[in-house]
Amino acid sequence: MLDDDQVKGLLKDVAMVIGIVVAFLILCQLFFGLWTPMYVVSSGSMEPNMNVGDIVFVKNINRTTVITQEDTLASGSSRLKFNGPGDVILYKPHGNSQYVPIIHRAMYYVEEGEPMWEGGPPAPHSGYITKGDNKITNTMLDQQTTISAHQPIKEEWIIGVAQFKIPYLGKIRLLFSGR
Repeated sequence: MLDDDQVKGLLKDVAMVIGIVVAFLILCQLFFGLWTPMYVVSSGSMEPNMNVGDIVFVKNINRTTVITQEDTLASGSSRLKFNGPGDVILYKPHGNSQYVPIIHRAMYYVEEGEPMWEGGPPAPHSGYITKGDNKITNTMLDQQTTISAHQPIKEEWIIGVAQFKIPYLGKIRLLFSGR
């Protein structure tokens, strides 16, 4: 049986943990514009720059702009994000929140009616053309595959832009989710 001092100590500890979690969530909202800015990479499509189990922190799309690989290269910038030119974006496939979000690099932007790639079909709407960094598994643009079949990524489908990662810490999360 717990005595009064033990109960007080336990309640103090619980209150402290709750306070830390609330403070963390508030800081996330302030810095990233999202209450939960952390996403666990669950596939190898971004290897070697992001690995399965990496936790990626994402800034809300409303708080930043997407700089594509094409923009970075055209400007002559040496700015690299996750070892490559152009931002890495997290987006809802086909704008559907029921699917697992995809994290891939923004290659370039197309306007409605423009070819989505050289010799490709016209874009049904304006948006970003994306691709994973893995040279073995991602040899084509997402829009050339079933990932985003002939659909550029609309701005409203984008959750945010990847800012930094914590390697492999998310493997624990993947163990519990069965992935």
